[in-house]
Amino acid sequence: MTRILRRPRWGGAFGFSHTAGGYDGGQAEYVRVPMADVGPYKIPPDIHIEDAVMLTDAYPTGYQAAEMGGIKRGDTVVVFGAGPVGIFAAKSSWLLGAGRVIVIDHVDYRLEFVKRFAQCEVYNFRDLEDPVWHLKKITDWLGPDVCIDAVGCEASGSKLQPFTGVKLKLQAGAATALHWAINGVRKGGVVSIVGVYGPTANLIPIGNALNKGLTLRMNQASVKRHLPRLIEHIQAGRIEPRQIITHRVPLEEVSDAYHIFSNKLDNCIKTILIPPRAA
Repeated sequence: MTRILRRPRWGGAFGFSHTAGGYDGGQAEYVRVPMADVGPYKIPPDIHIEDAVMLTDAYPTGYQAAEMGGIKRGDTVVVFGAGPVGIFAAKSSWLLGAGRVIVIDHVDYRLEFVKRFAQCEVYNFRDLEDPVWHLKKITDWLGPDVCIDAVGCEASGSKLQPFTGVKLKLQAGAATALHWAINGVRKGGVVSIVGVYGPTANLIPIGNALNKGLTLRMNQASVKRHLPRLIEHIQAGRIEPRQIITHRVPLEEVSDAYHIFSNKLDNCIKTILIPPRAA
């Protein structure tokens, strides 16, 4: 007999390629739901439908990013990336006890949004000579306690990283934010990674992480595990996730929605798709 070896999968997600089960859907009018007796979660009647949409991905991912930071009361937390996940990571850092939250990005309208939504400090890295040096300077030369990479492989801000990762394809994208996180966090600090990276090589300063005694934590979001706590925060009025939604687009216009979001047009923060016949 010939034994067939199957490639292990880390989990299951709709529309996320063969590495996550190979399930079609995710951005469709209908999907076939495997294990539907245990997978779906019933939405409480007092939760707004758009808050429920945010509970499926961006909000839990941002919350887990903060949770993996092991934030202690009074900690200084730096979030790289002011996209939807970074915005929720910043807001969630306060919920977990942070004493100071800083967000770094290069898109001004997103920085203004997260400043209002999460009441945090913001910096445009294009205005800084060196983001790592700046973080040291504003934290008494110690560095923040926790750094969160909510950017991933599409980071800007480096000449080397995009050249080797995007043009020459020598690594899976540009790991600029991860460099800044590892080099900027204090000795013995925590780096939490939720930014998406490809499965191949990246140029990462792992020696710096070793010599600084850092804790690196990373994972896909455990959405269902977080749902009870996140729903509690919404019901208590601590957060209203739907506030980050700036665009509501019919499903049949999804290509336009991707164009707007990926090119950061029309002050877009978060787009949701409306299926046909949806109320």
